[in-house]
Amino acid sequence: MSSSNAFLARLGINPIIQAPMAGVATPELAAAVCNAGGLGSLGIGASSVAQARQMIEQTRALTDRPFNVNVFCHAPAQRDAQREQTWLEHLRPLFAAFGAEPPATLAQIYHSFAEDEEQFALLLDTRPAVASFHFGLPSASQLQALRQAGIYTLASATNLHEAQQIQQLGFDAVVAQGIEAGGHRGLFDPAASDERLSTSVLVRLLVERLDLPVIAAGGIMDGQGIRAALALGASAAQLGTAFILCPESAANAGYRAALHSPDAQATRLTASLSGRPARGIVNAFIKHAEQAGAPQPAAYPLAYDAAKQLNALAAKADNHQFAAHWAGQGAALARALPAERLVAELLRELAADT
Repeated sequence: MSSSNAFLARLGINPIIQAPMAGVATPELAAAVCNAGGLGSLGIGASSVAQARQMIEQTRALTDRPFNVNVFCHAPAQRDAQREQTWLEHLRPLFAAFGAEPPATLAQIYHSFAEDEEQFALLLDTRPAVASFHFGLPSASQLQALRQAGIYTLASATNLHEAQQIQQLGFDAVVAQGIEAGGHRGLFDPAASDERLSTSVLVRLLVERLDLPVIAAGGIMDGQGIRAALALGASAAQLGTAFILCPESAANAGYRAALHSPDAQATRLTASLSGRPARGIVNAFIKHAEQAGAPQPAAYPLAYDAAKQLNALAAKADNHQFAAHWAGQGAALARALPAERLVAELLRELAADT
C-alpha cells in the first residue's frame, strides 16, 4: 500500500483536511467536515485548557469520526521593554483615532505547548484521533507518549530542514506549508532566513527526501488544486481559507465581507499584527504598521495583544480595518457554502475528468 493510501486508510478519510484555524474553526465546522468524509480540525492554541476541552467534547458530540486538535509550539517571547514601547508608540495614532491610549504594557496572550503541561495532559486525557503542531515541536518524550496513546501526529514544516526534524523525532506525517498559505507561517525560528518555498516546490522536495506522508497546504481552494497536490505526491491537501465562508465557521461579518470584496485579491505576509509572519488581507492596520521607517513589531504574541485591543476598539465603531483577516493567496476563490456541501463539491471537482 502506498504511503498516500496508508495515510487515508489509517484515518478512514478522503484526501481533504480542514485547517485548524484557531479562532475560526469551531466544533460545528470540524464535525461537518468529518461527517462529510474529510478530516476536520480544531485549533486550540488561542484557547484556555477549559475552553479547549469544551471544544473537543462538543466536537465528539457532533461526530463519531476522527478529528484533529492543533496546538502552538512556539518559543516564549523574549521581553524587550524598549522594543515593545517603541511599537506601542508607533500604534498610538491608530488608538487615538478611536479616542484611546495604547496599552501601557503587553501580555503573552497565548501559551505555548512547549511550556504548558496542562495542554499536554489535555491531549492525553481526551485522546483525539489526530494531534498536530505548529511553530515547532514537542519533546521526544511527549511525542512518544502521544503516539503510545494511539494519537496520530502531524507537524507543519516550511522547509526541508524542519521536515527532517519532524521525521527524526518520529511524527507520523508532515504538513508542507507553502508560502501561499493564509495565517501564520509555521516557521520554527521566525528570525531564520525563509526561502518562502511555494506549496508545489515544497511538496515535491519533501516527497522526494522523506519517508513520511506529506500533506500539501497553501493556496488550495478547489478540487482541481487538490488533484494537483496529489499529482505532486501529496497524500492529502489541507485547506483553510476555503472553509472560512462556511456558515459553521466563527468568522464575523467583517471577515466575511472582506473575503467577498475585491480586497480578497490582495494578501500580504506580515509580522505586524502578531509579531510572527502571517498572511492576511491587506488593511489599514497593515498599511500603517509597514509604512516606511516603521519600527520592528513587538515579539509574538505580544504584538498580537496590541492588535487585538485596537481591533476591539475599532469593531465597536463598526470598523473592521484593524482585524487579522488571515487568508491565503487563493482567497478570491472562497465560496460561501455549508461545510458538508463544500466537501462534496471539492470531491466532485477532484473526481472530474481533466
